[in-house]
Amino acid sequence: MQVIQCDAKWADQILAIFNDAIANTTALYDYHARTMDSMHAWFDDKRKGNYPIIGVVNEAGRLMGFGTYGVFRVRPAYKYTVEHSLYVDAQFRGQGVGKLLMREIIAAAQGQNYHVLVGGVDSQNAVSIALHKQFGFTHCGTIRQAGFKFGRWLDLDFYQLILKTPEKPVDG
Repeated sequence: MQVIQCDAKWADQILAIFNDAIANTTALYDYHARTMDSMHAWFDDKRKGNYPIIGVVNEAGRLMGFGTYGVFRVRPAYKYTVEHSLYVDAQFRGQGVGKLLMREIIAAAQGQNYHVLVGGVDSQNAVSIALHKQFGFTHCGTIRQAGFKFGRWLDLDFYQLILKTPEKPVDG
């Protein structure tokens, strides 16, 4: 496994992972598959915000999973907080890809002087919850019945990790 920085040339593989998660899981509270046009906008937003898209590829050059983060809330006082997400291709789950991605996401956030990482996790996603806890994230709230998918209400749990960065936060 190799860690890479993903750019738009990885869009088709990222899109396939997103769309599998939409169709088959509650990892994304979306109903409809994303399009390549939406991926171009997604990459553009990540580039404009200087948010990394971290991938893990296998020896054959196949994207095994990816992680990123972005705006938590748009108000300026939230500037040290980002919301992260990571997705592992169904074929590669249980092989340590999620752990590697989480480690890289945390390191990137520290390197960019963020203070808090927030993850929204479906309350029934035991694997993701365990991964977050393994890295020191703590449960900080649940929004009951936040989503409706697959004919049932979904509860959304929030997990946070407080980082030691930045050394000297400033207002404004």
